[in-house]
Amino acid sequence: MKHFAPILSSVVILFCACGGDDDASSQALAPDAGPSSVAPDAAAPADAAVPDAGPLVCQVERPKSRFTVAVVPDTQYLFDQDRIYPEVLTASLRWIVDHAREYNIVFTAGLGDITENARPDEFAAAAGVYKILDDAGMPYSLPAGNHDLTRSSQFDNARGKEPYLDYLLPTRPGNHPTLGGSSPNGYNSYYVFDGGGQKWMLLALDWRMSQDSMRWAENVINEHPTLPVIATMHELVDRRGAAGDPPNESAVLSSYGQTVWDNVIKNHDQVFLTLNGHFWTPARTTMKNTAGHEVHLHLTNYQDRYYGGSGMIRLYEFDLEHGTIEVSTRSPYMEAIPEANRLPAQAREVALVDADNRFVETMDFESRFSGFRGAPVPLPPGPLSVEQVLVPGTVAYYRFENGAGGPVGDTIPDRAGRGNDLARVTSSGGAAADIAWTNQYHPAQPSRGALFFNGSKSKPPSYLRTTDAAPINAMTFEAGYTIETFVRPPSDCCSEHAWMGVLSRFAPGSAAGKTGDDPSEPLATLSFTDSPMLQWAIFPTNYDGIKTNWSHIFAADVWHHVALVNDGHHTVMYVDGAPVVRNPRSETVGIAAAGKPWLIGAYSYDSKVEQAYYGWLGDVRIVDHALTPDQFMTARPR
Repeated sequence: MKHFAPILSSVVILFCACGGDDDASSQALAPDAGPSSVAPDAAAPADAAVPDAGPLVCQVERPKSRFTVAVVPDTQYLFDQDRIYPEVLTASLRWIVDHAREYNIVFTAGLGDITENARPDEFAAAAGVYKILDDAGMPYSLPAGNHDLTRSSQFDNARGKEPYLDYLLPTRPGNHPTLGGSSPNGYNSYYVFDGGGQKWMLLALDWRMSQDSMRWAENVINEHPTLPVIATMHELVDRRGAAGDPPNESAVLSSYGQTVWDNVIKNHDQVFLTLNGHFWTPARTTMKNTAGHEVHLHLTNYQDRYYGGSGMIRLYEFDLEHGTIEVSTRSPYMEAIPEANRLPAQAREVALVDADNRFVETMDFESRFSGFRGAPVPLPPGPLSVEQVLVPGTVAYYRFENGAGGPVGDTIPDRAGRGNDLARVTSSGGAAADIAWTNQYHPAQPSRGALFFNGSKSKPPSYLRTTDAAPINAMTFEAGYTIETFVRPPSDCCSEHAWMGVLSRFAPGSAAGKTGDDPSEPLATLSFTDSPMLQWAIFPTNYDGIKTNWSHIFAADVWHHVALVNDGHHTVMYVDGAPVVRNPRSETVGIAAAGKPWLIGAYSYDSKVEQAYYGWLGDVRIVDHALTPDQFMTARPR
């Protein structure tokens, strides 16, 4: 699946004040002080004082299906000859320790360039800070970057021993619980940790791997054939030079990164996520491996920002239940400065919330990992019979399964047996293949098939409509209704297909005597905007204008279940079983009618069908009263 818009509507903020002394935070820095006023001091201890974070933060545990991997990118400007600022990294690592339970932080991954000049005094200062994680028993990795190696060996992939190994050897005591082993030269290591009730592997790879190191990495993956793998290294992808690239397509393999991709990543399906620094600014992309599965490649580096990156850390919050990886970026050092004392340059570094630094990757973990775990993707029991889906009050039920494939014929029966059959309409100039049977379906859908509508604004529409004699044409549903369907918008949806209708009433508001808002709009329509998100817009029987419900932005190329539930007074939209926030609280009774057909896969304006739907459409069920989520078509068991 592709990347999705950087919207964090699903993120639950878990911070809350638990008490504390306000004076403590105000005394941490004088009003005219801040990190920029700290004098360089090569002898500064690794545990130098940092601004107090103020009130305590409630330690709310994540559900067991959620866990976090913390990422520490290039810190080289904090450990540069006599320009040693250990207090900045100290704040970051202390934050990780203090919030380990709240975020269920199971591992901390470095990305190289720990120091600027690979000097022993630089390494000693950095190693002293990382003792914070050692003392807390928290596992971490620290692969070398080019600045962690002396100039004479940076590009020597057969280098010998370097000061890096004396101070930051992967076999430091704090890493023993998860350390699986290191390559013979000491510059590569792997770790196995627990997260969400399963085991994961993290590879910490050298700045420039020799052929022997690449073979070592491949052997490690092959020796752990069922573990998902996160690969970290100092260089892999760089930011694209072209302006205007969307955030999820803003990175490209470097020359060396191409070598790593070809030799270590693309042929090993277990590698699903890669993290690297070195270049700036942050960027990300996805590539398909030889198994046809996506690998997410992320560039994370802030050394070019104020205060050497301000000790920025990234949090990768895995939610196995909901299939997401939520990514956020913050500077604990800048966070700890009382807000009133922050200079503008400091305030900008507290948290980065742009699309490159705060976003969600959506991933069906079971499906993505099933190829190397040797087990099929578990699906809910099914298919369900028609009788199992026909709850009392079912007005119409349509299943779009046809093993023969090919174009859809003239009619599709109403499986509820209420006479609300569908007729196919192919406009003059339209093509038979514009509505086709497919074997695609939502895993929790009752049937095992869907239609693909190949509609657009630039071609004559092909769609389905209820027959003229269908009883549903005159129904106003004043006692309530539940309308359900399954949709999957394609990855190139929906800028060219904005306001395409999933289902709608053909007649405009004026046909039912409505004069408010735009009476040329249809009496009811469930339509995709260009975002894409869904809008349910209707003329209710008790109101002269239009009432609307809105979804959040949808993930493209992913199946979603949508339900519109009206209890006779209010309408609630549900997406994947959860109510959305943009549901009106005003009284909304029924749907106005004019005796005209319902359309499936089309939108009309002023009694003219303007465009057909573009995407997949699964089962459709309409019930004459409000159902609860445990009665939706997705509910199991029945």
